[in-house]
Amino acid sequence: MSFTLSNTSVFYYDIGSPFAYLTAERIDSLFGEPVHWQPVSLGALFKLTGRSSWALGDHRRRELGMADIERRALRYGLPPLRWPDPWPSHYLMAMRAATHAFGAGRGREFTMQAFRDGFVEGRDLSIAANVLATAERAGLDPAAVEAATQDPQIKLALREATAAAQERGVFGVPTIAVGDELFWGDDRLEEAAQLARRSVSRQH
Repeated sequence: MSFTLSNTSVFYYDIGSPFAYLTAERIDSLFGEPVHWQPVSLGALFKLTGRSSWALGDHRRRELGMADIERRALRYGLPPLRWPDPWPSHYLMAMRAATHAFGAGRGREFTMQAFRDGFVEGRDLSIAANVLATAERAGLDPAAVEAATQDPQIKLALREATAAAQERGVFGVPTIAVGDELFWGDDRLEEAAQLARRSVSRQH
C-alpha cells in the first residue's frame, strides 16, 4: 500500500500527531494537485531513528508545544482543541485501521474522522472501542475494521510503509514529500505546496 510515484506529493502522518491533524485540515486547499495520504506508525519511526516525542519528558516543553498547537488551530479557523487524556498514547490499532480504510476506499474519511474525534472531541484513540466508533462514523463496518487490525497483511503493510518512509528520509510527522524534497512540520506546508505547484506548472 506504499506509494512510489516520484511526481506525486505524499503526506506521511500518524493519527496521534496534532501537527498532522492541522496539516490534514489544510492540505487540500493549498495543493493544486491531489496528494497521496500515507499512514505510518510514528512509534515505529521513533524506534527506527532513535528519537522520541517532544510531548514526553520535559513538562515545560510539552506545555509550550500544546499551547502553540492551540494557537495555530485558532489562527487556521479550526475548532478549539480538546486533548485526549492521556496524550500521547498508543495509536497502533488506529493506524492499522487507517491502512485498512484506504484499501476499503474510505481512507481519508476515516483519517479525518479520527483526527477530529481525537483533537476536537478529545477521544482517546488508543481505546479499541473508540477506534471502531470512529470507523463507523466514517462509513466503515466496525467488525471488518476490528478484524483487519489483526490481519497479518494489514500489519505488514503498515510496517512496510513506515520502513519505506524512513528509508526515504522521513523521521517524523507530518512530512510532505514533493519529488525528492521532504518538508517536516505543519509550518512547512505552504512551502511544500509552492514547490508542488511549480512542479505541476513545469510539467504542463
